[in-house]
This record gives sequence, C-alpha cells and structure tokens, in this order.
Amino acid sequence: MIPMKLPKEQKEMIIRNVQMYFENERDETIGDLAAEGFIDFMIKELGPHLYNKGIADARTVLIQKTTQLEDELYSLEKRIK
Repeated sequence: MIPMKLPKEQKEMIIRNVQMYFENERDETIGDLAAEGFIDFMIKELGPHLYNKGIADARTVLIQKTTQLEDELYSLEKRIK
C-alpha cells in the first residue's frame, strides 16, 4: 500500500486534536513530535483496515446500484406474445 501523506494543514489540525485528546482524556501533555509520531503510527496500523472497509462499502453500494439498474432494464423490456 502506498504510504499516506496528509496535507500540512490537515496534519497540523490533527496534531492539535491529538494533543487536546491526551490533555483532556489522559491528563498528559505531549509535544508536536510525539503527536505526529502517534498519528503516523495510527495511520500505519489502522490505514489498511479503514481503506479495506471503504472498498467493501463502495463494493456494496456498487452491487446495490447494479441490481437496481438491472431491475430498471428488465422493466423496460417489451412483452412478447
């Protein structure tokens, strides 16, 4: 899998959110480097699972839409006597 690269602004926002989480939920203060390392670790560990879930969800929607389209095509057929 290709490593995920977040835009700088997004990564900075996520870093702040991780720091706030650690502060609010764990009463710990972590710096930018620790937060960034945590984010990189989580992306590496969770990324493939979340990606595969997204693919599975897209596959399900595609199958539903294909079935719907197939039903619509059958409804357009002319009766033959």
